[in-house]
Amino acid sequence: MKIGIFFGGPSREREVSFAGGRTALTHIDKALFQPVMVFVDGLGNFILIREEFLHKSAIRAFYPQQTDVRFSVYIESLAELSAEEREAQINAIGQRIQPQEFSQHFDLVFLAMHGPDCEDGAIQGLLEWYKIPYTGPGLLGSAVGINKILQNELIALVNGQEKKMSVIGRNAWDRADKAVFFESLQNRLSLPIVVKAPHQGSSIGVVIVRENDLNHFIRAVDQCFFRQKIDLAAWKKRSEEEKLTFVQDVTELDSGIAYPVVIEETGETVYHPGELLEKANSWAAAGNESLVIASNNAEDDVLFEEFISGQEFSCGVIQDDDGTAVALPPTEIYNVTSFDFKSKYQSNTTKKRIPVETSLEHNREIQLSVSEVFTSLGMNVCARIDGFLTPDQDDKPGRVLLHDPNTIPGMSPTSLIFKQMAEIGLNVTQAITYFIRQSLRERIRSGKDIIRLRQQLADLDIRMADRKNVHVPTEEFVVDTTAEAVDSTWLEAKAWYGSQAALGQTKPVVVLKTAQKRHELPVNLLFKDTVSDVLEALSKPVHPLILETRERARTITERYS
Repeated sequence: MKIGIFFGGPSREREVSFAGGRTALTHIDKALFQPVMVFVDGLGNFILIREEFLHKSAIRAFYPQQTDVRFSVYIESLAELSAEEREAQINAIGQRIQPQEFSQHFDLVFLAMHGPDCEDGAIQGLLEWYKIPYTGPGLLGSAVGINKILQNELIALVNGQEKKMSVIGRNAWDRADKAVFFESLQNRLSLPIVVKAPHQGSSIGVVIVRENDLNHFIRAVDQCFFRQKIDLAAWKKRSEEEKLTFVQDVTELDSGIAYPVVIEETGETVYHPGELLEKANSWAAAGNESLVIASNNAEDDVLFEEFISGQEFSCGVIQDDDGTAVALPPTEIYNVTSFDFKSKYQSNTTKKRIPVETSLEHNREIQLSVSEVFTSLGMNVCARIDGFLTPDQDDKPGRVLLHDPNTIPGMSPTSLIFKQMAEIGLNVTQAITYFIRQSLRERIRSGKDIIRLRQQLADLDIRMADRKNVHVPTEEFVVDTTAEAVDSTWLEAKAWYGSQAALGQTKPVVVLKTAQKRHELPVNLLFKDTVSDVLEALSKPVHPLILETRERARTITERYS
């Protein structure tokens, strides 16, 4: 079965997606599926990418070919290129394909893309139009999953949770008395206030305003509108190197506002850092005080939420074959002030544990609430829903407050969804097989092209059944805890296990050897960072919530493991 792995994309999360696509390629079951890598660029072009570019550190390291050595830009900045020159950029890394040609290259699309156009139903609708099944939730769940304002309202209808929020539109913000608005917001929500861009993921466009500082508040709101004010008096005092750094920083998708940008005073669109450098210099020379730029993909609303003090968690949900939601063991995120983009992807200090360090009843309550929201919001296949557990106070029990359903969870090898699926016995390869098969099952429920989709599902089930009936030899990788550099060997063992599981030619087993005993490690322990973490886990009984979840997920685990 040919699987088109779509990665990259036009959103601000494209670099996260680029890494996720490589994870899917590395771990997809090569005995069941033939992966076809499709890089989607910032302009929405679909490119069959050549293998040598998959190993680059980031998208801009290979695409586009940079035209100005001073800057590193995405393809959107090269608006001045002719159609022939843009085609040459594509041909340098692979072959462009059109949507009407998709069926010639693959049978199903594995979506490893995130954010607007990728998780909101846009690419899903395109694929449905061309009768190509895809992974993840369908149109309804995707549309809900991208809109944080709508999510809050719908979650409250489902479970009655009370979480204070407020919304302001761009026009209203421009007209507002900022001091009066900030004061009224504090009266309604209290400090700290969480400021969010409502259609972004990976915690991009999230700022926490902790103090009664009007200037900081205004900057936070503008950041979430993806607009920026350039103080031209300060600009004149900058060195040339500092100016180059500033216009380059605008390029960054997680921390900048990203090109193309619009000069609000004139409505003129600026595509390239070099062009913005010239505009700022000329505006400063003309004696202007400031220059305001906004992303061409700016938000039209900003969401404000009350700050929740409590234990932060993230809980995945998958489905049994009949569509019944099964909440996985929730992961607690701790040792971090806010689980933002940096702490998710660029920090080694953020700590995680499964399940949440609280009572069994509270963990059950998290799972129940997450399952209800998943089902009621029209989601299917898989989602990850975040939330907080507030502490017990006097005679009042803690509350479970949910937010930010994520319909295409991150796809790095250490992503929370893979760790949680490992707790029920599925390795990354088996989890990917689940995503593909269950997605095919859910596309059938949509009532479109069902005869062909049923045949695809039946063919896949036959191949999966044949795999179970074929004996494969067991192969071991032994990690000796008494040897030197044991943690380095541990990393090698985990990488070996992943590659062997994807090939499907052997049954890989990692054995931890101590002075007293050999431990054949279950898959969930392969997500531990160090050998000492593994030994600590082996010394403890399995948490009762894990045991309960494994029992509820038994039919899923038996099908895919």
